[in-house]
Amino acid sequence: MTPEPLGFPAVWLRHNCPCPDCRDPVTGQRLLKITDIQNGLVATVTAQDDTEIAVTFAPDGHRSVFRRDWLAAQALAARDGGDPDPRTEDGKVLWRAADLPAPHTADWAAYSTDDRVRADCLDAVARYGCALLRGAPVSPGTVLKIAGTFGYVRETNYGRLFDVRVEPDPDNLAFTSREIAPHTDNPYRDPVPTIQLLHCLRDASAGGDTGLVDGFTAAAVLRAVDPESFGLLTGTPVPFGYVDKETELTARQPLISLSPRGRIAAVRYNDRSMLPLRLAGAEAEAVYAAIGTWARLLARPEFLLRLRLSPGDCVIFDNTRVLHARTAFEAPVFPGTGERHLQGCYADLDGLLSTLAVLRRRQ
Repeated sequence: MTPEPLGFPAVWLRHNCPCPDCRDPVTGQRLLKITDIQNGLVATVTAQDDTEIAVTFAPDGHRSVFRRDWLAAQALAARDGGDPDPRTEDGKVLWRAADLPAPHTADWAAYSTDDRVRADCLDAVARYGCALLRGAPVSPGTVLKIAGTFGYVRETNYGRLFDVRVEPDPDNLAFTSREIAPHTDNPYRDPVPTIQLLHCLRDASAGGDTGLVDGFTAAAVLRAVDPESFGLLTGTPVPFGYVDKETELTARQPLISLSPRGRIAAVRYNDRSMLPLRLAGAEAEAVYAAIGTWARLLARPEFLLRLRLSPGDCVIFDNTRVLHARTAFEAPVFPGTGERHLQGCYADLDGLLSTLAVLRRRQ
């Protein structure tokens, strides 16, 4: 007999009691309030067999029955210092271009009819930060249908869906034929859209290639080779802004965000929309130097995975981890016609991870 089965404190066991008085049997949500638990609680094992352990608490006399396999799963996490957060670097596979010659690729017909194919594709987005669907219908609005297979569209000032093509009066450099360096979208929002989809309706005759960079890999390299710059970028809120006739957005966040345990949790970088830093002279110089080091690191060819999107291809990526880029292409004579045309939308990683968990549960 031990007062703390598998090393768990009595208060932890009481708070996680699975009985119908403490947890609603229909919803599974907790009924017991943390304030209902008395201080100085003691837990004693009063019965056990191969599958279950019964614990009685003093002084309230409450009895809880726990499955051994459930307790064992929690104990593994506890001995490792808690569950690794799957949204941080601990739950990811970090890569350079040589490690990932191409994103995980799935055929649209199989993806849309086979749960296993869809689960593998969503798992790739969760772990590697990106995946590629081929053979989707080459018709306007298809990108919304793709987003609907795993979540909900995040509407912004650009609408539920936006066209990425050369416009006659662009309010964003994305709507030109210029080269665009690796960046994350919408750093001027808080929170930013966490998933982005880009669906190719028409490709350029030359140029217009897509590039992807694993920002977590680049951040991990920066931490290793230049911890001072890494510290500045994780500890300094950087302002971003976007203004057009109908919109004015600003947000201030570090370029590299860390979890409470100090693990890389998100990256945010878009030089086109960064506002002036309001810092004292010496501090500003140090932060600008760190940003320059970060930008040069992101631009290294070893990090850039290049893709040639063909009509029907749709790339899905984590906008809080994977930066995307574009090579220049020849502008059409009449803007909005005849050349590279992508349609995009935003969604949320929460929805993708939820769909993935349900698909795995079915399997």
